[in-house]
Amino acid sequence: MDEQKLPQDETKSQELNPTDNAEAKKNDKTTPLRCFVASLISGGIASLLYLLMNSIVQTYSTKVVTSANPLVIKITIAVRTLVIGIAALGTGVFGFVAVGLFLLGIQVTIKDLTKRINSKNA
Repeated sequence: MDEQKLPQDETKSQELNPTDNAEAKKNDKTTPLRCFVASLISGGIASLLYLLMNSIVQTYSTKVVTSANPLVIKITIAVRTLVIGIAALGTGVFGFVAVGLFLLGIQVTIKDLTKRINSKNA
């Protein structure tokens, strides 16, 4: 049987493939301002996660496990390690993203400047 295309299918295909849409291409341009603003946001989140991680570490270091059961002590240590590790992972990921976006902003700026210089010389 022949499959008929419904109007809904066309809008779905446009949503799934934004390269066909001219407006999406226009809004997809990477600019230095976007890179630097996103880098600042990511760096801010990384800083907040770092402060949260330090707070968690200080809280855990002041609270002693009051149990004689070795299994409880091992589980407590494992949970504390996991919580601190997740906070550290978030800090690291957002920190690397901030650095990467900052470097991308520098690269886009240099590319734009060389394009302007080459267009003036030509």
